Amino acid sequence: METQQNQKDSPAWIAFVWISFVISSTLILCGVWYLPVDTWIKGYFAMGFFFTIGSTFSLAKTLRDQHEAKRMINRIVDAKTEKILHEYELKKAI
Repeated sequence: METQQNQKDSPAWIAFVWISFVISSTLILCGVWYLPVDTWIKGYFAMGFFFTIGSTFSLAKTLRDQHEAKRMINRIVDAKTEKILHEYELKKAI
């Protein structure tokens, strides 16, 4: 059976993702802070921003979990198929 290689992200990519996240979050919060509107409207925008971040993380985790589950199911099906083929080859050899 084949061994499956896990895909690893490079340290540069991980740093890029974190830096992008921090910069974009800082800029949006600064933009909300300096809006020329009442405090409650700023709070509403900030709350919407934080809920958007939370739902984005939840969506990304859910999609990753679904992808991992499909990979596991495919590995199980492949293992069963390989076992059947191996048993067939043994019977054929006898």
